[in-house]
Amino acid sequence: MTPAEPIQVTLMVTDALDDLGVCYVIGGSLASAVHGVARATMDADLVADLQMDHVEPLALGLGGGFYADTEMMRDAIRLHASFNLIHLETMFKVDVFAAKPRAFDRAQLARRERHVLDEESDAHAYVVTAEDIVLSKLEWYLKSGCVSDRQWRDVLGVLKVQGDRLDFGYLRHMAASLGVTEVLVRARDEAAGDPPGQAQDM
Repeated sequence: MTPAEPIQVTLMVTDALDDLGVCYVIGGSLASAVHGVARATMDADLVADLQMDHVEPLALGLGGGFYADTEMMRDAIRLHASFNLIHLETMFKVDVFAAKPRAFDRAQLARRERHVLDEESDAHAYVVTAEDIVLSKLEWYLKSGCVSDRQWRDVLGVLKVQGDRLDFGYLRHMAASLGVTEVLVRARDEAAGDPPGQAQDM
């Protein structure tokens, strides 16, 4: 798989969602690369405000180029969980998370930003903000038992590149609701090269 293929496959999915008028936002390492530092292995996560009546049209819109299990899609929407869309030619997997009825998921969708993902074709898609990719990856980092080096490096990359451009008021507020305040403080300290605990007043 060439480095461009994950982006091209993700754009196929976002185009299908756009055609259905489904509000979505791209996360994962693709989003952290937009706001921070790209890494060799890319993954694409989408949060999408999917409803049951979107399932069949989405599967049809993706055509025969994707493996899309409609029953898995319905279960994910019902349970506010995730399902996979697998591009058969490249076997690249896009994880789609049905938006949960919580403040963070709604905020990600409301705050999304449109970015150019493929400069050659000038193709655009909606990507999470720098603040929201930091929060999302910190949440996954905690779920991994704080052992996922990839998630941690992605967070540090965004914090270092974005610096004072980040909205720390929003970060503080949403980190508290997600239970990631402690790791956010630690990540900001490490990104800034400060001794642990110096970002308590961020």
